[in-house]
Amino acid sequence: MKSKPSTKPGNPCFSSGPCAKRPGWSLAALSDAALGRSHRAALGRAKLQEVIDRTRSVLGIPSDHRIAIVPASDTGAVEMALWSLLGPRPVDVLAWESFGSGWVTDLTRQLPLAEVRAFTADYGELPDLSQADAERDIVFPWNGTTSGVRVPNGDWIPDDRGGLTICDATSAVFAMDLPWDRLDVVTWSWQKVMGGEAAHGMLVLSPRAVERLETYTPAWPLPKLFRMTKKGKLDEELFAGSTINTPSMLCVEDALDGLRWAEKIGGLATLQQRSQDNLGVMEDWVAGSGAWAAFLAPQATRSCTSICLRIVDGWYTVLPADAQQAQAKKLVKLLESEAVAYDIGAYRDAPPGLRIWGGATVEAADLQALTPWLDWGFASLRE
Repeated sequence: MKSKPSTKPGNPCFSSGPCAKRPGWSLAALSDAALGRSHRAALGRAKLQEVIDRTRSVLGIPSDHRIAIVPASDTGAVEMALWSLLGPRPVDVLAWESFGSGWVTDLTRQLPLAEVRAFTADYGELPDLSQADAERDIVFPWNGTTSGVRVPNGDWIPDDRGGLTICDATSAVFAMDLPWDRLDVVTWSWQKVMGGEAAHGMLVLSPRAVERLETYTPAWPLPKLFRMTKKGKLDEELFAGSTINTPSMLCVEDALDGLRWAEKIGGLATLQQRSQDNLGVMEDWVAGSGAWAAFLAPQATRSCTSICLRIVDGWYTVLPADAQQAQAKKLVKLLESEAVAYDIGAYRDAPPGLRIWGGATVEAADLQALTPWLDWGFASLRE
């Protein structure tokens, strides 16, 4: 039997959301939170505006793009965009995993849109991006969190497009390059690459998206949480820290802590490099002792944040499908019982296997410490 490793990861939190806190984080980082104070008072508004300003600075978001803090995490931000902006043009939606498939459901079963085309691919693959028509509105995730498949670049989106591009970037932003000039709506949540607390989403609108909001009124009623205009004009207060509903000032303080950490370590370039280094650790392992596992995604479209693996060892692949699922879950539980890896099972709709977060808050040294445990755990299944 393979001997049990002696060194454990310093932080065994490899969940794809909520994600690991930044290195060195403690509750003391939240000591300046505006608790018990109104988010509409000067102090609360200032902190919300600071989140917006630091976000713009770290990500290099153009000055003519609006940024808002919105309810209900990334999901809420995407829904606001879909229900408020879509309708004037036909829509193309791209999906290759569960969250993108959720937007397909919204656009084909919930919203009363006249013409929607869905271009989909199986887990591990990417649809042919050239099928998307830039004269139509296009909805897509940048990174498939549950499949580990990402869009390689924005070259397929023309500058002179007629429609809007609506991009769910929740597990990509802060870790991957986003072409802000080709994206009209970008959404994400604090809980992903920066390891922030959940509940709130971020929404970025290009001038083209703002123009759509001010010149188009949906035929369907919009709930209060989705409304971004007043009397036909953009509600500028929403994009200056005046949130639609009451935010958690504790979560706001945590978001600020993450942004300050990003600035301290070198900004966006360092965040991206940390994530790429984490993917590199896993690629080196798969190429070596981890040959019993393989990436769901090919290298050209492989995510550096949601690193998704399938088991390819011959012993495993001859098992019936239900037995494969059971063995994969057994491996995940074994590693959790040893306190070396928490929450690394594949997403429930994905093929059986592992999903290991490699975002910027994860230390490469912790992944290096994890890989011998992965080998030990798989060897233990075969005993």
